Amino acid sequence: MLVDRLISLRKAKKYTQQEFAKHLGIPRSTYSNYEAGNREPDNSTLKLIAEKLETTTDYLLGRTDDSKPSEEEFNSLAEINRMVKEYGIESFGFFDIEQWKQLSREDVEEIRKHFEWVAHKAKERNESDFDD
Repeated sequence: MLVDRLISLRKAKKYTQQEFAKHLGIPRSTYSNYEAGNREPDNSTLKLIAEKLETTTDYLLGRTDDSKPSEEEFNSLAEINRMVKEYGIESFGFFDIEQWKQLSREDVEEIRKHFEWVAHKAKERNESDFDD
C-alpha cells in the first residue's frame, strides 16, 4: 500500500523521483527503493514525505483512506512549501543563498514590507483571539 500511495502522490505533484528525493534531502536511490518496496522509510523520513506530499502518515501506511490531513493537523511549513512550488518560487532560486545575494535594495525592501504585513496581521489575529 505504501508503495502505491508514494508513487501516485508523487506523480500527482509532478515530481520526478530525483526532484522528490532532493526535496527530502536523501539520495534518489534511497527514495526509489521506497517506491520499489525494497526499503521502508524511518519514522522521521515518513513524516517528511507525508508533509511534502500534503498527506498524513496514516494515509501513506494504509491506516486510513482519507488522504487529506484534518484541520487540526494543519502544517504551516507544508502549506508554505506547497505555495513555493505552486508559484514557481523554487525555480527562481528561492533557497539558493547565492541568488539572495543578487537581490537589489528595492527587492529586499519589498520583501521587508511583505514580512511586516504578515507580522502585523498575525499580531492583529492574536490580539483578537484574546478579546474573544
